[in-house]
Amino acid sequence: MAARYLIGKNALHREVIWNDLKRALRKHDRFGMGPIDCALWDIAGKVYGAPISELLGGWRKTLPAYASTYHGDENGGLDSPEAFGEFALQCKEMGYPAYKIHGWGNGPVDREVAAVLATRKAVGDGMDLMIDPGCEYENWSDALKVGKACDEANYFWYEDPYKDGGHSAYAHKKLRQIIKTPILLGEHVRGLELRVDQLIAEGTDYVRADVDYDGGITGVMKLAHVAEGFGVDCEIHAPGHAPRHCMSAIRNTNYYELGLVNPKVAGPKAQCPIFADDYSDDLDAVDANGCVPVPDGPGLGININWDWLKKNETGKVVYE
Repeated sequence: MAARYLIGKNALHREVIWNDLKRALRKHDRFGMGPIDCALWDIAGKVYGAPISELLGGWRKTLPAYASTYHGDENGGLDSPEAFGEFALQCKEMGYPAYKIHGWGNGPVDREVAAVLATRKAVGDGMDLMIDPGCEYENWSDALKVGKACDEANYFWYEDPYKDGGHSAYAHKKLRQIIKTPILLGEHVRGLELRVDQLIAEGTDYVRADVDYDGGITGVMKLAHVAEGFGVDCEIHAPGHAPRHCMSAIRNTNYYELGLVNPKVAGPKAQCPIFADDYSDDLDAVDANGCVPVPDGPGLGININWDWLKKNETGKVVYE
């Protein structure tokens, strides 16, 4: 992966390469635990004939969702602050109670600020707004500029602002001392213990959790309980069957991340119809109240479209 990235780069640009690789490799520590743990929960649900949500003690049958956008582009999709605002209004009219911007990250910070303000102007009050730079802002000062815009526009959270990778509790505590918008960290931080340290050091207001990155359903539930013990909320990253089951059993959480979405890009169901039932994480998957259902079949409740899968298979490995 690193070798492919290096092709065509200027070998003298060591600082750029170092920081790019630092970010690109951020998610690979213990990455394989998550899918295995989710598969084990799926087996358990099928053994007991119950959905995972029931095994977890879940009670919610539907989950409020936010529309989580693709990153900003330069080719007519989300290519301007106004485009983000127009798409947010479209999502609001569809029933979404919340909307999150993934901006350009590698462009001028003034454009990020303008997107924050234009989006609030477009939707008015009554819709929760978030922004997630994905740890791409170059420095703390850029993060501060966008944070002040979030304050002005009354944003619900400000996620993973700049290129420290979300690791420095000290830097984010300093940011929290200046802005009032709550900060959400953790997508790029691995390990339960490091999240506890981050909370104790007052570096974040929310805890981020992901079934793939954080050790599966078991890991997510541990993080949710840690957050509950600190009296803060745990927000689950990314869509899917497993996140829905987890959310159904977590009190201290707010929104299901439905993404990534774009007004001009087809969703995963159209691009890759891997599921045989009506399960969807496309833009139109929400009901009139902006909610998605929790799967009710045994285990994860997944019904694979095996015909499509075999037709599109490119290779496989069989272990004896």
